[in-house]
Amino acid sequence: MAASAGHLRPGRYLALFALIVIVLYALVFLTGNHKPTPKLGIDLQGGTRVTLTARTPDGGQPTRESLNQARQIIERRVNGIGVSGTEVLLDGNNVVITVPGEQGDQAKNLGKTAKLGFRKVVSSATQPVVPPQPTNPPPATGTPTSGAPTAGAPTSGAPTGTQKPTATSSAPPTAGGGGGAAPAPQQNTTPAAPSSSTPPPPASTPAPAPSDGSVDAQTAQEIQAAKALRQNPQLIGADGQPNQELVSKAMAALTCAPNAKDPLEGNDDPKLPLVACGDNDTYKYLLEPEFLPGTEIADSTSGYDQQRGQWVVNLSFKSAGTKTWADFTSKNTGQQAAFVLDTHVVSAPNIQVAILDGNTQITGKFSQTDAKNLSDILKYGSLPLSFASSDATTVSATLGLASLEAGLIAGGIGLLVVFIYCLFYYRLLGVLTILSLALSGALVFAVLVLLGRWIGYTLDLAGIAGLIIAIGITADSFVIYFERLKDEIREGRTFRSAVPRGWVRARRTILASDAVSFLAAAILYVIAVGDVQGFAFTLGMSTVLDLVVVYLVTHPLVAMVSTSKNAFLSNPRHLGLGAVQQVGSQRKKSTTVGRANVKEA
Repeated sequence: MAASAGHLRPGRYLALFALIVIVLYALVFLTGNHKPTPKLGIDLQGGTRVTLTARTPDGGQPTRESLNQARQIIERRVNGIGVSGTEVLLDGNNVVITVPGEQGDQAKNLGKTAKLGFRKVVSSATQPVVPPQPTNPPPATGTPTSGAPTAGAPTSGAPTGTQKPTATSSAPPTAGGGGGAAPAPQQNTTPAAPSSSTPPPPASTPAPAPSDGSVDAQTAQEIQAAKALRQNPQLIGADGQPNQELVSKAMAALTCAPNAKDPLEGNDDPKLPLVACGDNDTYKYLLEPEFLPGTEIADSTSGYDQQRGQWVVNLSFKSAGTKTWADFTSKNTGQQAAFVLDTHVVSAPNIQVAILDGNTQITGKFSQTDAKNLSDILKYGSLPLSFASSDATTVSATLGLASLEAGLIAGGIGLLVVFIYCLFYYRLLGVLTILSLALSGALVFAVLVLLGRWIGYTLDLAGIAGLIIAIGITADSFVIYFERLKDEIREGRTFRSAVPRGWVRARRTILASDAVSFLAAAILYVIAVGDVQGFAFTLGMSTVLDLVVVYLVTHPLVAMVSTSKNAFLSNPRHLGLGAVQQVGSQRKKSTTVGRANVKEA
């Protein structure tokens, strides 16, 4: 800013501010969805709050590091499925996902994908329509049962051996991962009834009852019983062949049905074999211990293969995972590799050839949605912790809107009192204050709309509180400036000469005051979470915009008034400066008389 009114060109500053406003509102109305409204938080528009409770296989306390890592992965998963305006926060051992609006159904599925791993398929069997009865078990057989194709035989939707050299072919997955084609199992077993005379051997390391209350005693017993049957180390013999009796008992005890609760979900031991459901709950699988964790996946994408005329999933691994995958595919060409997510097989592709570079293509009768769902599971499905079934709560906006209405009424009353005070105390300068506050509000509104589009910022009650407090900071800048003008006029200067001198001195105080407010807001934003961050963000943003308004609007308008030839506008009495002008005139007269007396003496 110039040091004198003669050097200041108020029109240029006002034109610059007008240009900023025009550009901002052009972006508001001509980009995005063209709706001039900011994104609202869950407390203002309603939404869904999903709570995921972390748990460990032994029931112990999860580490803070693993919780933070899980939160970050879930946050990336949220961004990957395109759920905007979502917050992912830690609350003790819980991960709380807050989704505004009507996107909650997508968020409810986030807690269902917790731990991903790769296991070799030893055998599989079809899931019977009617569960087998203990008194009349179906006979075990090594031939394919109804609906189970023989190994390597082309089936409807199952690709044949015409794949690319670096591809695996897959039956469509479940859990959002595929269509209706069945995999080609290597060996088939039919579930048999458990025998009362030969109880299954227990697992070597049954899960102890949790000590922190994360699950109750009954659930802990269910986990131990499921492990004893479905993760028995003797399910697979030393020769790699399944123990048919134990496998039949484990499969008979396993219920594969939509939304069926699996006690082993998140509690399975990757070092032990596993009997699991898969393929739209049509098949039951016997799987070897995990040979590759899902954390070794580098990336997964879906796309349309023009040559094949079908949707495919492209999978790549990290360096260590690439080596492990290459070794496995080299030794198990023609076999199946199961992608296991929380004890559920989401896909079990046949290995066509050895894949040495890790770049794998999964094919099958995928729709676009199927391919994307499987890709998302592979990309975002592996977490360092397992989570209990998600607790999803629908939040109504009624309470938030009532609070917003009460807050706006209170803020409006406070703003009206400020206007009345400014008009009474500063008169025409008070009008400039009101005009500056209105322009500041217009600037803040445009920025909020654009931030909602560009970075997904959502405005909530805490953010509105920050905006209301920022009004006081903006008004305080005007008061500092106008009081400094009074000091200059009180010293005997005219209004015109007081403006540049008063501005030079006032702007230092304004900068210092706003800098303190901005630093406080920035520190609060860094160390806080949730709603407090929203409060700090709007407070800091409004503080910065306050400087823009004071520099480009308030001071230029005051300078224009001080140089105006209109006697009404430049009259100090109409600006609330009449009293201090009289004091300044008296001081100036007394100084002149004192000098005259000194000269006469």
